[in-house]
Order: sequence, then structure tokens, then C-alpha cells
Amino acid sequence: MRTRSLQTFALTVVAGLVGCSTPIEDPSELVGGSAGVGGSATSGGNGSLGGSSGTTGGRQAGGAGGGGSTGGGAGTGGAQATGGNGAGGAGGSATGGTGGAGSAGGGGAGSTGGSTTGGAGGRGGTGGAGTGGAGGRVGFGGSAGSVGSGGAGSGGSAGGAGTAGTGSAGAPSSTLDCSAIPALPSGGTMHSGNSQGGKDNLAWQIWSNGGNGSLTTFSTAAFVASWNNSGDYLGRLGFEWGSAGKAFTAYGDIKADLAFKKNGTAGQYSYVGIYGWSTNPCIEWYIVDDSYSAMPFNTGTQPSGTADLDGGTYNLVKRNTTGTGGNRCGNVTAWDQFYSIRHTGRQCGTISVSEHFKIWDAKGWKLGNLLEVKILVEAASGSGSVEFPVANVTKTM
Repeated sequence: MRTRSLQTFALTVVAGLVGCSTPIEDPSELVGGSAGVGGSATSGGNGSLGGSSGTTGGRQAGGAGGGGSTGGGAGTGGAQATGGNGAGGAGGSATGGTGGAGSAGGGGAGSTGGSTTGGAGGRGGTGGAGTGGAGGRVGFGGSAGSVGSGGAGSGGSAGGAGTAGTGSAGAPSSTLDCSAIPALPSGGTMHSGNSQGGKDNLAWQIWSNGGNGSLTTFSTAAFVASWNNSGDYLGRLGFEWGSAGKAFTAYGDIKADLAFKKNGTAGQYSYVGIYGWSTNPCIEWYIVDDSYSAMPFNTGTQPSGTADLDGGTYNLVKRNTTGTGGNRCGNVTAWDQFYSIRHTGRQCGTISVSEHFKIWDAKGWKLGNLLEVKILVEAASGSGSVEFPVANVTKTM
């Protein structure tokens, strides 16, 4: 298993980079108040108060049964209230109509990007005939009220169809479409030796501890990493924050789209995926999606668990190393390495970088101030290359 890391050389160069009542006028011969309409699916409402000082109680029809809600019982007509100073108005009780109108079906809320058609309302029930109301009692100085006739219950109205629900448009997929990978850009600039440059998510770096290696960059998020018996070669492209890193949560949601083609050989170990460093504590970390070796490879330390992400399962490994090529943490001689190693290699897809960080954090594996997030090729000897027509690291903050 490899025991090197980024040279101290990178430290000095990286450090420079960085993100409502109307009054009654004549009270004689007033008709008793109207009976209340039967209540929906329960008892009908009480009749209104009889007229003030009337000689004869007014006749009053029983209230029609109101349409109940779906499955409602018959509404009971309201009992006539006692007359005022004149004769009491006839109280009308009426049996309300059966079965009310079905409620309109509500439109379902659309799921992401969709809309749902509302359900049709239930058919209205048929109103029952009202039973005649009993005469009201004799009011002070008044005549007995006449028996009111029960009003026929009205048929329930048919329920209306629900309005179609509308949903907000779904967010575009953030997963790389591996059936439509662009070609590798033409031209480009080749870099060699231990060097670095670029900015934003096109910051690049190349390092090896011997032999020849190069890195070709383009004006878009793509690159080619090449090596020839370079001992330990690292070529990478993505975000670089120098020595002014922050907690990974400060960068929002970090992801990486990558699509690549491997050529040649890469010696006893090789990693293709995402890479970076943190300080306080000093951590060198890897998310490995592929290798020239069989996946998942053995780091020399047993995995302490697995995680299912991005359509695959990853081994989770934490190990300590002393390295041979320095580090980005200053005066330290040993540091921890965090690994997520995919069980089955892939050459195209989206890596949810922040989700790996969260899983490590939940295990007590704490990253410090994040100095970089780059798409990486690392190879131990051999002679080969990896071509990346897509090598795009993104963040939301």
C-alpha cells in the first residue's frame, strides 16, 4: 500500500491560492319567522322567533332537509320557536332529505415536476319529503298557530370534479448522463514537473517522486494525466483553497462529475476518484471510484464499515501514515488518511463528495479546514494515461 502524500513543495505554492337588524315599524299580522333549513348531515337548524304582537300565528312550513355531506343522515327540521307578544307562529318540523352531495375530490399535490388530477365528487343523495310541523303553542292573547306542512327535501347536488393539482417543476438532475459523454477537447496545455496553476474549479497540480509525468489541461473542466515510470505520480484538477480552507459545510453541497478512459498500466496501486487535504486536524482523504487493480483494493487496513452512495457500495477505511513525500499540514510527521473505496469500479458518474464527508463525520472521523477538492489520478510506476473529457467539481456556496 502506498505510503506517500503530496510533497511539502506544494505548500509554498498553494498558500497563495484561494472563494350586518332592521327595526319593526308595524308589528300587527306579522308572519312568524322562517324555519331554519335542516342541517347538513345532522339536525336541522331551529326556526326563527315568531312575529311580535301578531293576532294570528303565522303558518310556517317545515324546513327542507338540507343536503348532507357524503353518507349523511336525514336532517331534522327545526322546531318552531314560541311566538312573541302575539300568537306564536306554527312550528314546523320536517324530516330532512337523505344523502347529501358528495364533496368534490381535491386535486392531489403534484410530485416533483408533475401534476395530479383531482378525484371526482360523489353523486348527490335524494331529498326526503318533510313531515308537517306541529302547531305552535298559543301566545299571549293570540290564536293557535296552524300546523305547518312539511317541505319536500331537495335532492342533493352532484359533487363536482376536483381541480387538477399543480406541482412545481422538478429540479434538473444533478447526475451526469453517461450516455452522452462529450469528446475530449482538442488542443490544451501540457504541464510537466512538479507544478501547479489555474483557478476556481480548474486549479491543477502535478507531482511525482521520480520519472516523467505530465498533465494536460483545457479551458473547460477536462484533463489528461500521463506518467512513465514516475514512482508515485499524482495529477489532479478541481478546487484549490490554499492554506485558507474552511469546514466542508461552508462550501455547501460538493459534487463531482467525471468520465474517463484508462490506458496503459499503473504499477502496484492506483486511484482514480476525488482527493484532498485538510488541516487541524491534518487529514489526507480519498474517494476512489476506480483503479487499475481489482476493486475494492486493499489498503493494508481493514475497512471499519461500508456506505451505499451514488448507486454503489463503498468500503470505509481510516489509517495512519507517515508518508514519504511530505504533506500540506506543515510540521507534522504522521497523519490520518480517510478512504471511501467503491466495491465495483466505474468510469463515469457523479460522486456526492459532501455525503462521504458526512458519513465520515458521523463515524467520528473529523475533517479540519478543507484545502482542496480535486479529481485525481494516482499511479505507482507503470506507463499509462487517463483521459477525462469530463472532470467537473462543483459546490453550492
